[in-house]
Amino acid sequence: MKEIVLSADGDSIVYLVPDVVADKLEEYCLEFCSNWLRYSPNAEKYRKGGILYYSESDFIDYLNTYIFHDCESKMIKNLGWTDLRENLPEEYKNHPYYNF
Repeated sequence: MKEIVLSADGDSIVYLVPDVVADKLEEYCLEFCSNWLRYSPNAEKYRKGGILYYSESDFIDYLNTYIFHDCESKMIKNLGWTDLRENLPEEYKNHPYYNF
């Protein structure tokens, strides 16, 4: 398990996720928001009037529910507003980062 930083145009949140997600974070995030949210019947609750409504915590729920059943991703720490990575604390500057 590795730490990553996610945001959805708000606070930056540190999550602990499986190594493969951290190593290929953009790939997993794009699959979630470009394919799964748009086409999966399981994602219908995120689609309202042709608009997608979701946050980074929904991505974590997706990982836990549909991708990794034996390895639970979880929130570690809310870093607050970091201006889309510009003001991350030094200890998180090299963490994989994705803003939805």
